[in-house]
Amino acid sequence: MAAVIEVEHLEKRYGSFVAVEDVTFSVEEGEIFGILGPNGAGKTTTVECLQGLRRADGGAITVLGHDPRRDADRLRRLIGSQLQESALPDRMRVWEALKLFSSRHADAPTWESVLEQWGLSEKRDASFGSLSGGQQQRLFVALAVANNPRLVFLDEMTTGLDPMSRRVTWGLIRQIRDAGTTVVLVTHFMDEAENLCDRIAVINDRRVAALDTTERLIESYAGGDNPVRTRRRVRRPALGGRRRHHLSGRRSDELLRPGLSGAGRRFRLRDQHPDPPGG
Repeated sequence: MAAVIEVEHLEKRYGSFVAVEDVTFSVEEGEIFGILGPNGAGKTTTVECLQGLRRADGGAITVLGHDPRRDADRLRRLIGSQLQESALPDRMRVWEALKLFSSRHADAPTWESVLEQWGLSEKRDASFGSLSGGQQQRLFVALAVANNPRLVFLDEMTTGLDPMSRRVTWGLIRQIRDAGTTVVLVTHFMDEAENLCDRIAVINDRRVAALDTTERLIESYAGGDNPVRTRRRVRRPALGGRRRHHLSGRRSDELLRPGLSGAGRRFRLRDQHPDPPGG
């Protein structure tokens, strides 16, 4: 498949602080691509550079054929985004938010159709402040795809949600992909990445420490003397008599043993910087 995102040696600095250093990966059309890592590792800064929200200080970036540093306005017409810190005015009605976001794009679906597509019809006149956490996330997903984007960025969508709301949100993410939209999902939950992502880039200490399909990462790191320590191993028969490990539902920084940073070596995932600019 063709790559919709190509990143080579991305760097981002804030004065003497290096937030992202030498990050390289590509995202194929139609996949859910996960960016996994602890707080402060550089995940959010990376995706903000890809969207043109922050200007990269080094490296090459191509997103849907555009350089975010030069074509940010044009690129934003082609992508959707749910940021890590998302909020709307408490008194804004669901229909008002959808109408506002849909009106920014001439060829976008009608806000009424988006309302129905994402199961928000019963909450049409509800205020944002009255919605539950799961309902708010459903609205944010609808807003992220209101312009019918080719590519959508979802940054830590399920943080703070209860288990049931998390599962519902997972279904929404799959629904985006099934509609033909490529998804870049930022998370620090191992089980979320395992359940949703076709491929995962593990960002640790500002660099890509590992990049592969979910199955290959599990085979490489789940068990034995390696960086991933699962809370337990759940062995289930699979096709062809193979057995596979399943990662637990804990956060990435709780599951990985100390080790060395760098691709192909043991790596350590923990909170990298207490208060990083752009995390």
